[in-house]
Amino acid sequence: MSIKTLIKKIIGMQSSNGSDNPIKNIDDEYIDWLSFANAGMMNRGNVYCFDYAAKNLPSNNVCIEIGSFCGLTANVINYFLKKYDKPNKLICVDKWEFENTKGLKYIGASHVRYSDYKLFCKDSFIRNLKMFSSFNLPYVVEEFSDDFFKLYQSEKSYIDLFNQNVHLGGKIAFCYIDGNHTYEFTKRDFENTDKFLEIGGFILFDDTLDNGIFECKRLMPEIIQTGRYELICKNPNYFFKKIKE
Repeated sequence: MSIKTLIKKIIGMQSSNGSDNPIKNIDDEYIDWLSFANAGMMNRGNVYCFDYAAKNLPSNNVCIEIGSFCGLTANVINYFLKKYDKPNKLICVDKWEFENTKGLKYIGASHVRYSDYKLFCKDSFIRNLKMFSSFNLPYVVEEFSDDFFKLYQSEKSYIDLFNQNVHLGGKIAFCYIDGNHTYEFTKRDFENTDKFLEIGGFILFDDTLDNGIFECKRLMPEIIQTGRYELICKNPNYFFKKIKE
Protein backbone atom coordinates (compact mmCIF):
# COMPACT_ATOMS: atom_id res chain seq x y z
CA MET A 1 0.00 0.00 0.00
CA SER A 2 1.41 3.41 -0.96
CA ILE A 3 1.86 6.29 1.48
CA LYS A 4 -0.83 8.31 -0.33
CA THR A 5 -3.32 5.44 -0.17
CA LEU A 6 -2.70 4.92 3.53
CA ILE A 7 -3.12 8.64 4.28
CA LYS A 8 -6.43 8.68 2.40
CA LYS A 9 -7.64 5.71 4.46
CA ILE A 10 -6.72 7.46 7.72
CA ILE A 11 -8.48 10.66 6.64
CA GLY A 12 -11.52 8.66 5.57
CA MET A 13 -11.80 7.05 9.02
CA GLN A 14 -11.46 10.39 10.77
CA SER A 15 -14.11 12.06 8.60
CA SER A 16 -16.81 10.13 10.44
CA ASN A 17 -15.64 11.15 13.92
CA GLY A 18 -18.98 12.57 15.00
CA SER A 19 -19.12 15.22 12.30
CA ASP A 20 -22.18 15.73 10.13
CA ASN A 21 -19.97 16.55 7.15
CA PRO A 22 -16.64 15.22 5.93
CA ILE A 23 -13.74 17.07 7.51
CA LYS A 24 -11.85 19.74 5.63
CA ASN A 25 -8.26 18.66 5.25
CA ILE A 26 -4.99 20.03 3.90
CA ASP A 27 -3.23 17.85 1.35
CA ASP A 28 0.41 18.40 2.28
CA GLU A 29 3.15 15.85 1.67
CA TYR A 30 5.28 17.08 4.56
CA ILE A 31 2.42 16.67 7.05
CA ASP A 32 1.88 13.13 5.78
CA TRP A 33 5.50 12.10 6.36
CA LEU A 34 5.72 13.95 9.67
CA SER A 35 2.63 12.15 10.95
CA PHE A 36 4.24 8.77 10.33
CA ALA A 37 7.49 9.60 12.15
CA ASN A 38 6.19 11.77 15.02
CA ALA A 39 3.88 10.04 17.52
CA GLY A 40 0.69 11.90 18.39
CA MET A 41 -3.11 11.89 18.46
CA MET A 42 -3.83 14.59 15.89
CA ASN A 43 -7.20 14.66 14.16
CA ARG A 44 -6.60 15.51 10.52
CA GLY A 45 -9.30 18.16 10.70
CA ASN A 46 -7.06 20.13 13.05
CA VAL A 47 -4.49 20.44 10.29
CA TYR A 48 -6.92 22.57 8.27
CA CYS A 49 -7.44 24.80 11.34
CA PHE A 50 -3.70 25.16 11.99
CA ASP A 51 -3.18 26.17 8.37
CA TYR A 52 -6.08 28.65 8.48
CA ALA A 53 -4.87 30.22 11.73
CA ALA A 54 -1.27 30.57 10.55
CA LYS A 55 -2.36 32.08 7.25
CA ASN A 56 -4.66 34.61 8.94
CA LEU A 57 -2.86 35.53 12.16
CA PRO A 58 -3.81 39.09 13.18
CA SER A 59 -0.29 40.07 14.32
CA ASN A 60 3.20 38.83 15.14
CA ASN A 61 2.19 38.00 18.72
CA VAL A 62 2.90 34.64 20.29
CA CYS A 63 1.10 31.35 19.58
CA ILE A 64 0.50 28.93 22.45
CA GLU A 65 -0.07 25.20 22.62
CA ILE A 66 -1.47 23.73 25.86
CA GLY A 67 -0.64 20.02 25.89
CA SER A 68 2.19 18.80 23.67
CA PHE A 69 2.66 15.03 24.25
CA CYS A 70 5.33 13.94 21.72
CA GLY A 71 5.42 17.17 19.72
CA LEU A 72 3.37 16.31 16.62
CA THR A 73 1.00 19.28 16.70
CA ALA A 74 3.79 21.65 17.79
CA ASN A 75 5.76 20.65 14.70
CA VAL A 76 2.68 21.06 12.50
CA ILE A 77 1.92 24.54 13.86
CA ASN A 78 5.55 25.56 13.47
CA TYR A 79 5.59 24.21 9.91
CA PHE A 80 2.66 26.39 8.88
CA LEU A 81 4.20 29.45 10.52
CA LYS A 82 7.28 28.85 8.37
CA LYS A 83 5.22 28.08 5.26
CA TYR A 84 3.49 31.47 5.47
CA ASP A 85 6.66 33.30 6.53
CA LYS A 86 5.23 34.26 9.92
CA PRO A 87 7.66 35.45 12.64
CA ASN A 88 5.35 34.41 15.52
CA LYS A 89 7.02 32.35 18.23
CA LEU A 90 5.35 29.23 19.58
CA ILE A 91 5.19 28.43 23.30
CA CYS A 92 4.44 24.81 24.24
CA VAL A 93 3.05 24.10 27.70
CA ASP A 94 3.16 20.59 29.16
CA LYS A 95 4.05 18.94 32.47
CA TRP A 96 4.02 15.40 31.02
CA GLU A 97 1.89 14.17 33.91
CA PHE A 98 -0.51 11.59 32.51
CA GLU A 99 -3.66 10.13 33.98
CA ASN A 100 -3.05 7.44 36.56
CA THR A 101 -6.19 7.72 38.65
CA LYS A 102 -5.61 4.38 40.41
CA GLY A 103 -2.07 5.26 41.38
CA LEU A 104 -0.66 2.16 39.72
CA LYS A 105 3.03 1.61 39.15
CA TYR A 106 2.66 -0.17 35.81
CA ILE A 107 0.48 0.49 32.77
CA GLY A 108 -2.09 -2.28 32.55
CA ALA A 109 -0.57 -5.76 32.61
CA SER A 110 2.68 -4.53 31.04
CA HIS A 111 6.15 -4.11 32.52
CA VAL A 112 6.11 -0.40 31.57
CA ARG A 113 6.06 2.03 34.48
CA TYR A 114 3.99 5.21 34.26
CA SER A 115 7.09 7.15 35.32
CA ASP A 116 9.13 5.66 32.46
CA TYR A 117 6.33 6.34 29.99
CA LYS A 118 6.35 10.00 31.00
CA LEU A 119 10.12 10.26 30.47
CA PHE A 120 9.89 8.44 27.15
CA CYS A 121 7.22 10.86 25.85
CA LYS A 122 9.14 13.89 27.06
CA ASP A 123 12.36 12.63 25.46
CA SER A 124 10.46 11.92 22.24
CA PHE A 125 9.07 15.46 22.30
CA ILE A 126 12.56 16.93 22.65
CA ARG A 127 13.97 14.75 19.87
CA ASN A 128 11.05 15.45 17.53
CA LEU A 129 11.24 19.22 17.97
CA LYS A 130 15.00 19.24 17.46
CA MET A 131 14.50 17.28 14.25
CA PHE A 132 11.45 18.97 12.71
CA SER A 133 11.46 22.48 14.25
CA SER A 134 15.17 23.24 14.43
CA PHE A 135 14.62 26.25 12.15
CA ASN A 136 12.54 28.01 14.84
CA LEU A 137 12.67 26.03 18.07
CA PRO A 138 9.58 26.69 20.21
CA TYR A 139 9.80 27.78 23.82
CA VAL A 140 8.77 24.94 26.12
CA VAL A 141 7.32 25.71 29.55
CA GLU A 142 7.18 22.59 31.72
CA GLU A 143 4.26 23.62 33.93
CA PHE A 144 0.58 22.85 34.33
CA SER A 145 -1.51 25.36 32.37
CA ASP A 146 -2.82 27.13 35.50
CA ASP A 147 0.73 27.74 36.69
CA PHE A 148 1.83 28.79 33.22
CA PHE A 149 -0.83 31.49 33.02
CA LYS A 150 0.17 32.80 36.46
CA LEU A 151 3.70 33.21 35.12
CA TYR A 152 2.33 34.71 31.92
CA GLN A 153 0.20 37.26 33.76
CA SER A 154 3.10 38.31 35.99
CA GLU A 155 5.27 38.75 32.87
CA LYS A 156 8.03 36.56 34.25
CA SER A 157 11.14 35.49 32.40
CA TYR A 158 11.48 31.74 32.15
CA ILE A 159 14.33 29.39 31.25
CA ASP A 160 12.67 26.76 29.11
CA LEU A 161 13.28 23.07 28.44
CA PHE A 162 15.87 23.95 25.76
CA ASN A 163 17.62 26.45 28.06
CA GLN A 164 16.14 29.36 26.13
CA ASN A 165 15.17 32.54 27.98
CA VAL A 166 11.61 33.61 27.16
CA HIS A 167 9.90 36.70 28.56
CA LEU A 168 6.26 35.74 29.12
CA GLY A 169 3.28 38.04 28.81
CA GLY A 170 1.55 40.13 26.16
CA LYS A 171 -1.16 39.44 23.64
CA ILE A 172 -1.77 36.01 22.13
CA ALA A 173 -2.52 35.52 18.42
CA PHE A 174 -3.48 31.83 18.49
CA CYS A 175 -3.99 29.17 21.15
CA TYR A 176 -4.44 25.43 20.71
CA ILE A 177 -6.05 23.94 23.82
CA ASP A 178 -5.35 20.23 24.22
CA GLY A 179 -4.73 19.81 27.95
CA ASN A 180 -6.93 18.29 30.61
CA HIS A 181 -10.24 17.48 28.86
CA THR A 182 -12.56 17.91 31.85
CA TYR A 183 -15.10 20.72 31.68
CA GLU A 184 -13.57 22.59 34.63
CA PHE A 185 -10.00 22.54 33.35
CA THR A 186 -11.00 23.41 29.79
CA LYS A 187 -13.05 26.34 31.03
CA ARG A 188 -10.08 27.65 33.03
CA ASP A 189 -7.78 27.26 30.03
CA PHE A 190 -10.30 29.19 27.94
CA GLU A 191 -10.78 31.96 30.51
CA ASN A 192 -7.03 32.34 30.98
CA THR A 193 -6.45 32.45 27.22
CA ASP A 194 -9.32 34.88 26.71
CA LYS A 195 -7.62 37.44 28.98
CA PHE A 196 -4.74 37.73 26.54
CA LEU A 197 -6.17 36.70 23.17
CA GLU A 198 -6.25 39.69 20.87
CA ILE A 199 -9.18 40.68 18.68
CA GLY A 200 -8.89 38.61 15.52
CA GLY A 201 -7.00 35.87 17.36
CA PHE A 202 -7.93 32.20 17.14
CA ILE A 203 -8.61 29.32 19.55
CA LEU A 204 -8.84 25.65 18.56
CA PHE A 205 -10.15 23.14 21.11
CA ASP A 206 -9.12 19.53 20.60
CA ASP A 207 -11.52 16.60 21.17
CA THR A 208 -14.67 18.74 21.18
CA LEU A 209 -16.68 16.97 18.50
CA ASP A 210 -20.37 17.09 19.36
CA ASN A 211 -20.88 13.41 20.11
CA GLY A 212 -17.41 12.86 21.57
CA ILE A 213 -16.65 11.33 24.95
CA PHE A 214 -14.85 14.26 26.58
CA GLU A 215 -16.43 16.84 28.88
CA CYS A 216 -14.66 19.73 27.15
CA LYS A 217 -17.36 19.73 24.45
CA ARG A 218 -19.84 21.10 27.04
CA LEU A 219 -18.01 24.43 27.06
CA MET A 220 -18.46 25.10 23.34
CA PRO A 221 -22.10 26.37 23.47
CA GLU A 222 -21.13 28.70 26.33
CA ILE A 223 -18.41 30.29 24.21
CA ILE A 224 -20.85 30.80 21.34
CA GLN A 225 -23.39 32.35 23.70
CA THR A 226 -20.94 35.05 24.80
CA GLY A 227 -21.32 36.67 21.39
CA ARG A 228 -17.62 37.52 21.49
CA TYR A 229 -16.42 34.62 19.38
CA GLU A 230 -17.13 33.67 15.78
CA LEU A 231 -17.27 29.94 15.07
CA ILE A 232 -15.02 29.49 12.06
CA CYS A 233 -15.83 25.79 11.75
CA LYS A 234 -16.43 22.46 13.45
CA ASN A 235 -13.91 20.25 11.73
CA PRO A 236 -15.00 18.25 13.72
CA ASN A 237 -13.40 20.16 16.64
CA TYR A 238 -14.46 23.71 17.49
CA PHE A 239 -12.36 26.50 15.99
CA PHE A 240 -13.10 30.11 17.01
CA LYS A 241 -12.05 33.65 16.14
CA LYS A 242 -12.31 36.36 18.78
CA ILE A 243 -14.35 39.29 17.47
CA LYS A 244 -14.84 41.50 20.55
CA GLU A 245 -13.72 41.91 24.16
